[in-house]
Amino acid sequence: MNIDHPIVYVVSDSVGETAELVVKAACSQFNGGTVNIRRIPYVVDRETILEALQAAKEENALVAFTLVVPELRKALLEEATRLGVPHVDIMGPMLDGLTKLYNKSPKGQPGLIHRLDDEYFRKVEAIEFAVKYDDGRDPRGLLRADVILLGVSRTSKTPLSMFLAHKRLKVANVPLVPEVEPPEELYMVPSQRCVGLIIDPTQLNHIRRERLRALGLTSSANYASMSRIIQELEYAEKIIKKVGCPRIDVSNKAVEETANIILELLKMKKE
Repeated sequence: MNIDHPIVYVVSDSVGETAELVVKAACSQFNGGTVNIRRIPYVVDRETILEALQAAKEENALVAFTLVVPELRKALLEEATRLGVPHVDIMGPMLDGLTKLYNKSPKGQPGLIHRLDDEYFRKVEAIEFAVKYDDGRDPRGLLRADVILLGVSRTSKTPLSMFLAHKRLKVANVPLVPEVEPPEELYMVPSQRCVGLIIDPTQLNHIRRERLRALGLTSSANYASMSRIIQELEYAEKIIKKVGCPRIDVSNKAVEETANIILELLKMKKE
């Protein structure tokens, strides 16, 4: 076994992502160590457990497991001990502790935390929507969006889209560039669905210069020049006014703060 890239088998009667996250978090404490994870999800019988343990033994691997079905948990503990395979019960001690706290036995049903309800599906759909219609990729998405964000580059359109998507809102965003006319679909949706984002030119200059520096480019590029920024912001103001939508100054605002303003605007319009 390569000690620099150890192998951990993650065994679960559900998805196994909880155990994998714990393993990765623990490995980060070892100089950011890399680990090879072999995930074995949806385990339902003793035979699968035995196969996983035998494979782990052959590779001198550690087994981390989250088994909530008592029979499966017992089987893994017994077989791992018999085969001499090192193992870590991630869920067991917490279940035992909570059993004493609640003074009753756990349900022992895998995957309860991932039970898919309507709210979960709406959130996933909204996130997929935000990714698909980010940065004006497909203007047809504007007609289906709950919110459309307008603004020049680096006004937090994408982070805002993702934040609002987690609130189950379908968000599209449109970059405003003087050389490119906004899609005609923008003028086909009610203005109350749109929000214009503006920013202080000096702050935008600083943000863009830092962005260029992070990309290894010269900060003197036209993208970060004050003359270009002013030109873009004036153009953005013109489009926002033409659309007739509210505008938010995102200067010195955290994404969460701007998102809350947008949510309040939407709430007021509903009322």
